[in-house]
Amino acid sequence: MIGPQDLWIALALGVFFFGAKKLPELSRSLGQAMSEFKKGVASGVPEEPGPPKELRAPAERTNIN
Repeated sequence: MIGPQDLWIALALGVFFFGAKKLPELSRSLGQAMSEFKKGVASGVPEEPGPPKELRAPAERTNIN
């Protein structure tokens, strides 16, 4: 389980690696990415369909004799 000490260590490492000025920008972009992901999941938009059957490579045929 994540405790308060773990959060403080993570915050200290974030400040060390990214700098205090960069952290608000990173957290804002992370929040925007999470909201876009939630919108995509909620809308249920299917992934792009694959190529039509005519354009797919034929499966290997085996000779059963």
